[in-house]
Amino acid sequence: MTESGPDYAGVYDALYGTKDYAAEVDLIERMLARHGMPGPRRILDLGCGTGNHALPLALKGHRVTAIDRSQPMLARARAKAAVRAANGLAVPKFLESDIRELGLGERFDAALMMFTVLGYQRSDEDLSSALRATRQHLELGGLFLFDVWNGPAVVAQRPGERTLRALDRDDRIIRKSEARLDEAKRLCHVRFDLERSNERGAGTWVEEHIVRYFFPEELRSELGRHGLQLLELKRFPDGEALPDEEAWNAIGVAKAE
Repeated sequence: MTESGPDYAGVYDALYGTKDYAAEVDLIERMLARHGMPGPRRILDLGCGTGNHALPLALKGHRVTAIDRSQPMLARARAKAAVRAANGLAVPKFLESDIRELGLGERFDAALMMFTVLGYQRSDEDLSSALRATRQHLELGGLFLFDVWNGPAVVAQRPGERTLRALDRDDRIIRKSEARLDEAKRLCHVRFDLERSNERGAGTWVEEHIVRYFFPEELRSELGRHGLQLLELKRFPDGEALPDEEAWNAIGVAKAE
């Protein structure tokens, strides 16, 4: 089994083609402005994937440095950026690195971990390293925005089996998922069985993603231990109401102290 390997990178944008990245970028900007950071900013996008937040943020005038440890994901992000740059548009700087070990030697106004990147820091050690690196790259008073799986909703609703179908030009993609909870460790183990097919044939593969879910007070404590004060935690993707047992995802904002 793999996690976000080259095959998954090849179908990633097709699988999440209905995800409203434009609305999420608008929400990021609203939350930055709500906490005193309107207008173009220096933004560090941690776990940027194929660039679907970083690229539109750059178009809006932000100076974006985007980090991911997956070379196949970055290759796709850079390909998109090259097309835009050739048309004279602003693009992010994409760098390959593990966010737990990041050392850029510069600081930013804001840092992002979108699409549950924080949840992929499964152990306490991984979480601590990622939050420490985040704080080290923020200016005093800088903001950290992140979305996570909301513990009360995950435990109340329980994950189940799902099937997702998508098209990528002539290719048909099917992703079947099943999941189980490890409540002692607050982890959700998700198995993806994937098939990509066209008139020439088909290929299949399996991935296992293990995602940590968080409870509000746990988040507050972990952030605080690393010099990050939790300012708000809201339902995602609306960003307004408080998260409850109906809201599987939550978005938070913390300030560097």
